Amino acid sequence: MERYYISTAIAYTSAKPHIGNTYEIVLADAIARHKRQKGFDVYFQTGTDEHGEKIQLKAEEKGVSPQEYVDEIASQIKDIWDIMNTSYDRFVRTTDKKHEEQVQKIFKKLYDQGDIYKGKYEGLYCTPCESFFTETQLIDGKCPDCGREVHSASEEAYFFKLSKYQDRLIKYIEEHPEFIQPESRKNEMINNFLKPGLQDLCVSRTSFSWGVPVDFDPKHVIYVWIDALSNYITNIGYDVENPTEEFKKYWPADLHLIGKDIIRFHTIYWPIILMALDLPLPKQVFGHPWLLFANDKMSKSKGNIMYADDLVKYFGVDAVRYYVLHEIPFANDGSITYDLMIERINSDLANVLGNLVNRTISMANKYFSGAVTNKKVQTEYDSDLIEKINSLDNKVTEKMEKLEIGAALDEIFEVLRRSNKYIDETTPWILAKEESEKDKLETVIYNLLEAIRVCAIELKPFMPDTSKNILEQLNIENINEKYEEELNYKTNTPTPLFQRIDKEAKLKEIEENK
Repeated sequence: MERYYISTAIAYTSAKPHIGNTYEIVLADAIARHKRQKGFDVYFQTGTDEHGEKIQLKAEEKGVSPQEYVDEIASQIKDIWDIMNTSYDRFVRTTDKKHEEQVQKIFKKLYDQGDIYKGKYEGLYCTPCESFFTETQLIDGKCPDCGREVHSASEEAYFFKLSKYQDRLIKYIEEHPEFIQPESRKNEMINNFLKPGLQDLCVSRTSFSWGVPVDFDPKHVIYVWIDALSNYITNIGYDVENPTEEFKKYWPADLHLIGKDIIRFHTIYWPIILMALDLPLPKQVFGHPWLLFANDKMSKSKGNIMYADDLVKYFGVDAVRYYVLHEIPFANDGSITYDLMIERINSDLANVLGNLVNRTISMANKYFSGAVTNKKVQTEYDSDLIEKINSLDNKVTEKMEKLEIGAALDEIFEVLRRSNKYIDETTPWILAKEESEKDKLETVIYNLLEAIRVCAIELKPFMPDTSKNILEQLNIENINEKYEEELNYKTNTPTPLFQRIDKEAKLKEIEENK
């Protein structure tokens, strides 16, 4: 069985994740579930990044130890990942002792082979981003990543020789065009960072203590780049001296799924660390776009943050999954507001999907007591619908291979819309009035049930509970993703999948609960 290793970035435990952060885990889950459905042995890893100065300061503010602080936030993050029905295989934490031990070994190996050396850092430091910048990297005198104030800082530190591997990495990226996706991110990394020349990277700190100590120089803690990024290998059994069978099986990762704001760390720092460790690079790094509130980045200061657990309370898990997967294009930022969510749920989930399933099963029960077989009495509209059903699986797979998740959903909804049109074309309610048309009517209902069955199977990676619910209402075991001619349906009582939402009432309810 072909294996497939997918990871998300590990969530930073400074605060509860908002829906923009949560989008990534849902996206990864849809890809992982689709791969499993296609017969892959999937390993799907996510987790939390728990060290650093920001955590230490937040814990001090709350009057708790850093460990207590990260335990609470990591638990919140895991709860939200679980609320969103994500099928990860391992939830990792960088405070796990096993991970910390391997990080120390990696640091020592890189030091022993001369890739890490001791020096002194003087520069402009952004505390929230935990990053040093030069004067020229600042934007309007502020941090280029978050826009906040920076301050001068100086401390003894260990440095990693990025420059030593620069040319090798440029060559690798140019020879592997699929490595960084989308294409625009690749061009940005090469032109803005690699070709102008890499500065050596600060990989230890002495100004705070909440981190993995450098075992041979304990006043230093190992900085985020080596600590957090190494999670992708330490948690599947990488060991400097003796890598496990699990590591040999799953590495290199097939896909690192990350936000576009951390693409530099995953396509420059991480590959160079792997080159220094003499390990293969991940096959692909996808820097996904952001989910914006209206057209604005979510932030506490703007008061425009939406949380996944709140959205689930108002709209249900699969409606939220559908919205974030459908509305964020492959390479451009997506937008979310309560208004937009309600409109999308009403138009796609209630009208197109829910209405089709309810109408079709109701007709099967009304006209045939739920027992429907294929009488093969054709109408002029059948061949087009059946062709669309039969080509759906290939179209969805093709879009998923390109990580065009919203477009994959569009292919499924194209068949659902075609099925609704087929009802209008074949007019079952008129056929039902004529005894002589009974076999034609049964064929029409059969074709609709087949369209719904295949679409339900294709929806499983994106909306797992909805898919299960539809297949239970159809009461059919067959899981082939193509039109089948000889099935015996015995449908159950239909239950509505998605109710239309009264927009004004729902917005009022949300406002009152704020």
